[in-house]
Amino acid sequence: MTDYRAGFVSFVGRPNVGKSTLTNALVGEKVAITSSKPQTTRRAIRGIVHRSYGQLIVVDTPGLHRPRTLLGERLNSLVQSTLGDVDVIGFCVPADEAIGPGDRFINEQLDQYPRAKKVAIVTKTDAAGKARVAQQLLAVSQLREWDAIIPVSAPRGEQLDVLVDELLQLMPQSEHPLYPAETTTDEDTAERIAEFVREAALEGVSDELPHSIAVTVDDMIEREDKDLLEVYANLYVERDSQKGIIIGKGGARLREVGERARGQIEALLGRRVYLALHVKVAKDWQRDPKQLGRLGF
Repeated sequence: MTDYRAGFVSFVGRPNVGKSTLTNALVGEKVAITSSKPQTTRRAIRGIVHRSYGQLIVVDTPGLHRPRTLLGERLNSLVQSTLGDVDVIGFCVPADEAIGPGDRFINEQLDQYPRAKKVAIVTKTDAAGKARVAQQLLAVSQLREWDAIIPVSAPRGEQLDVLVDELLQLMPQSEHPLYPAETTTDEDTAERIAEFVREAALEGVSDELPHSIAVTVDDMIEREDKDLLEVYANLYVERDSQKGIIIGKGGARLREVGERARGQIEALLGRRVYLALHVKVAKDWQRDPKQLGRLGF
């Protein structure tokens, strides 16, 4: 393997700049959930991109933000510890929004990671005309000296190969791949199922509720007599009023969440799934260290 390269890249940016969508597009399958709600990503999720000449491990992290809760603080420190370990940091800025204080704040944070090479990625080029994209590339180039600046459209698959090539060139040489050829993520099945349920629950809820939703998978039972996997999951919210919103009138909303999530889970596992969802209240869990620990944060 002459000049085989392998290493880690983490995408950073304000919430909602398309980091998870980009991760999924590069990996070629859904490893990170996506939503228009801020702070959708809550863990460092690794997606693996394979090429004959290298391997890219994409670490999708929560958006860097000024935290208002203990959960927010823990998410920020997760991002910071991740960035301390990666080879390249990809700073994502959408083509269709002017660079603002949030972007400048994150750009300044990048100085704390001198070891990592820095690449600017202008996302969502499909949402802006050519002149606007050119304007944004110029604006981004003035933030700092980048190792590369690449415009991409993840939904359209535009410039993704260029991005992978540029990122791999910046990776260290490696004698062998870091993950086996068939691996697309290091997330286990229960974690991925919990994330699909949370993504389904995030659809169409009001702005304050998304932060309050957490999901755990409590049991998975093989029913060999029916060739069926039974999945039992709990949806946690912080207040009784939120429980009512998630369940909906006569349980209609929870049924929708279940159907949406089950479709994704069956596609992931390639088999029939029975999904049982229960909604529970864990009062103010985002601010409670004990409850955060129990919910996996």
